[in-house]
Amino acid sequence: MPENLTSARVDAWIWAVRLTRTRATAAAACRAGHVRVNGEKAKPAQSVRAGDEVRLRSEGVERIVRVVRPIAKRVGAVVAAQCLIDTTPPAPPPAERSTTFVRDRGAGRPTKRERRELDRLRGRDGQ
Repeated sequence: MPENLTSARVDAWIWAVRLTRTRATAAAACRAGHVRVNGEKAKPAQSVRAGDEVRLRSEGVERIVRVVRPIAKRVGAVVAAQCLIDTTPPAPPPAERSTTFVRDRGAGRPTKRERRELDRLRGRDGQ
């Protein structure tokens, strides 16, 4: 079992609990503004403590986790699962996901009819 810390760097913690594959990826996500600690954008060196809420936006999905125990070194998956509480809401079923309108490459600008269909799909019909 790793030593007990009172705080850890957010990039190291995200990597240690296996939310990202590498620490460099975790630091890049912080610099790009994809990591929030308690609702505030986090720099890679920001400290996280037990009880903090960390939000990580990765691959179009936002993970919301609560820090149970700060760790700085990568550990096994079983120990990593004990260091966080995942409060991410479940993804909606495929039937409820919004449909996307895909145009053929090089098809040019959409016609007025196609723009109306796009607006209807996005829920912006009737201003």
